[in-house]
Amino acid sequence: MSAHDPTIPDGLSGVTADWSADKQAFPVPWGKAMMWIFLLSDTFVFSCFLTGYMNVRMSTTVPWPNPSEVFALTVAGESIPLLLIAIMTMVLITSSGTMAMAVNFGYRRDRKRTALLMFATAALGLCFVGMQAFEWTKLIVDEGVRPWANPMGAAQFGSAFFMITGFHGLHVSGGVIYLTVVAIRVLNGFYDRKGTYETVEVAGLYWHFVDLVWVFIFAFFYLW
Repeated sequence: MSAHDPTIPDGLSGVTADWSADKQAFPVPWGKAMMWIFLLSDTFVFSCFLTGYMNVRMSTTVPWPNPSEVFALTVAGESIPLLLIAIMTMVLITSSGTMAMAVNFGYRRDRKRTALLMFATAALGLCFVGMQAFEWTKLIVDEGVRPWANPMGAAQFGSAFFMITGFHGLHVSGGVIYLTVVAIRVLNGFYDRKGTYETVEVAGLYWHFVDLVWVFIFAFFYLW
């Protein structure tokens, strides 16, 4: 048995002293830890959505629409499969790069470059949401797809599409607002006065998660 540490109070008073001292088992800032917990819970939600989608698609007796045809764009009289989706994917991948550079410059306390790259990331996110709005409009107005009906095949296609892409689009929209607010604070010197750019890294974690989720949606929904 190890010797008793005289600096640690015995009994309930020792527990109280530890909690009041805000002891940490791991040297991880609370903001980052809470973001990881949030992202973990969000992972479960998206996993349930995609699992439900795959189950519905494999169990339906009505033919499932071909994504290459449904999401094709006509350019110069030629129908190009998944053109818009490919552009949307490239936009998000590019935004991950700008966000990673923003975090890097945040570590260096380069206020202007950090803010500029975060604004660029938010602008790319806004561009993505705009293209998603165009995609929804095309399906609803031109193709007649509804959450409860689909003239191109299985009725579950509409509900799965609007639920999964809508939930992800909501995350992107929230991320655009989040990044914009943090970028403004960076530009105003808020984090210089605070002494840490940790919030920029936390925002980067959220944005990379949103981008990663889109990769899975792209693979399971548009390519399958």
